[in-house]
Amino acid sequence: MTRVAVVTKGHPFDAHAFFAVFDSFDDVEWEHVEHPEATELVDPGRAAEFDVFVMYDMPGVVFDRTGSGAVRADPPAGYGEAFERLLADGKGMVFLHHAIAGWPGWDRYGEVIGGRFHYTPARWNGIELPDSGYRHDVTHTVDVLDAAHPITDGVPASFEITDEVYLYPVDEASVTPLMRSRHRFTDDGFYSADLAVRGTRFSNEGWSHPPGSDLVAWTRQEGPSPIAYIQFGDGPETYADPTYRRVIHNAIRWAAETMSS
Repeated sequence: MTRVAVVTKGHPFDAHAFFAVFDSFDDVEWEHVEHPEATELVDPGRAAEFDVFVMYDMPGVVFDRTGSGAVRADPPAGYGEAFERLLADGKGMVFLHHAIAGWPGWDRYGEVIGGRFHYTPARWNGIELPDSGYRHDVTHTVDVLDAAHPITDGVPASFEITDEVYLYPVDEASVTPLMRSRHRFTDDGFYSADLAVRGTRFSNEGWSHPPGSDLVAWTRQEGPSPIAYIQFGDGPETYADPTYRRVIHNAIRWAAETMSS
């Protein structure tokens, strides 16, 4: 039985539908851990209770609905050092969907994931970038790039999924690509995240963004720690998708087995 901490908070989601994904895995024993309690998972004793962390959280982002946009909050004192010890110990981590926006003021966190979704303009890999883009309910075709990888085991070579997509940067040189989308990742088909937070949803007026990555799933090795990012996962239609569930289950199993090997 694989012991999994499912970490949430910072972004709204349908909890009942999302947790049903993990209930469907007969070889996974999972526990829901919310922030701020989730910051305690870097404690060695607490971390040892789990084989894999599944991150569906968005820490370090505070939404100011008065018009100031997203405000960055720093991790607690000592958190960064403790997180590095987890990586050095080989903890397996699977990051899902909006987790790629977590801890925006902490550059190292984005390095570990391999990409960034920005709610405000930011510097990424030496390049100044605007806020990232989003688009809900997009039906797009995804192509598997490595059919032999454990995360793509039993996943069709190409499949359709309806979900939110992101216009974001990915450090493709540092990741092992697993899936690419055929969707067109250019700013004319996306909305500004910053405008949405400030109260103008579904708008790209006055906003521009360089073409984004079409990678929607990848892995990294951060020292001995296996890291996976799966971009899918916005809402109930995606949660119920059999292919989505297969990918998440495979990713958990891969992270646990890679960590223990």
